[in-house]
Amino acid sequence: MLVSDFQYFLPEELIAQEPLAERSSSRLLQVKQGSGALADRYFREFPDLLRADDLLVFNNTRVFPARLLGRRSGHKAQPLSPSNPAARDFLRGRVEALLTQQISTEPNEWECLVRPGKKIGLGERLFFGAHDELQAEVIARGEFGERRLRFAPVADFFGLVEQIGHVPLPPYIARQDDAQDRGRYQTVYAQERGSVAAPTAGLHFTPEILERIRQRGIETAEVTLHVGLGTFQPIRVTSVEDHKLHREAYAIPEAAAAAISRARAAGRRVVAVGTTTVRTLEYAARGTGQVSAGRGQADLFIYPGFSFRVVGAMLTNFHLPESTLLMLVCAFGGKDTVLGAYAHAVAQQYRFYSYGDCMFVE
Repeated sequence: MLVSDFQYFLPEELIAQEPLAERSSSRLLQVKQGSGALADRYFREFPDLLRADDLLVFNNTRVFPARLLGRRSGHKAQPLSPSNPAARDFLRGRVEALLTQQISTEPNEWECLVRPGKKIGLGERLFFGAHDELQAEVIARGEFGERRLRFAPVADFFGLVEQIGHVPLPPYIARQDDAQDRGRYQTVYAQERGSVAAPTAGLHFTPEILERIRQRGIETAEVTLHVGLGTFQPIRVTSVEDHKLHREAYAIPEAAAAAISRARAAGRRVVAVGTTTVRTLEYAARGTGQVSAGRGQADLFIYPGFSFRVVGAMLTNFHLPESTLLMLVCAFGGKDTVLGAYAHAVAQQYRFYSYGDCMFVE
């Protein structure tokens, strides 16, 4: 299967650069798996699209400001050009690190994507923050181009990161993060800190939408998958089957596992909010077919031909061409159906990607 089979045309102006003022005012494309029928709706209609006996499963991960800006040892960092604030200028020692996964707490070591990657060698020291509040040493290279950083001890590491870090907006958002992104690039039900990117299908929910779902008596459950390198790493091979997905930490509580088991035993539909939820549930069920409580590292790469054991419907945003996320949605909804839905969304001027609109595939 070729990676190029998952290409589609998208005008640049349809890539959402800002969130909507009201989360639930985003558009929703309803997609029927079997027939390929499409219906243009708004997300505020989503509670009414659910069945009364559905089990709706959320990923409750919380994004933290994991993008650190700083300098290399022996250099004075040059600020961004005022004439082009979206540019990333690494002249004269500027460095950027994206904390993708914590490897250990003592010592405090992280797997990171570092820019400029080719210039950062083992043993080099990096300094982050206006006053070098955080210091780190490069101690290893990874197989996906990442680096392992060991941070010098500080009294409150995450407290400092919250102060000096930046919201890790995706690179297709051509602007610097601002104050509104701290709240809007986060689901309203986020709890467990650990993601470097938002589970974007959840960004459309509001407390009012969640209350309407509760009023309908629809059961909900929460799992956790911390979005890291595995979700957004680019595919650098020609054949889909040759791609290897990076591991991401997940957790399934006892209550969620029990709810899923009850729903499946009763023949009820499990509805996943987002591709991260899909991967968590299907990874957990890959051996016995049952979703059990526990923690681990998920690296399940889902593409067409995959047999879904748990998920019966999914809410998802629109994803980049040739991405593992698009492949997952195509595996679930059918490649021709999903790519046809994408073409419809382009023609109807839907907003794409993280701050964009969504689809409900059932």
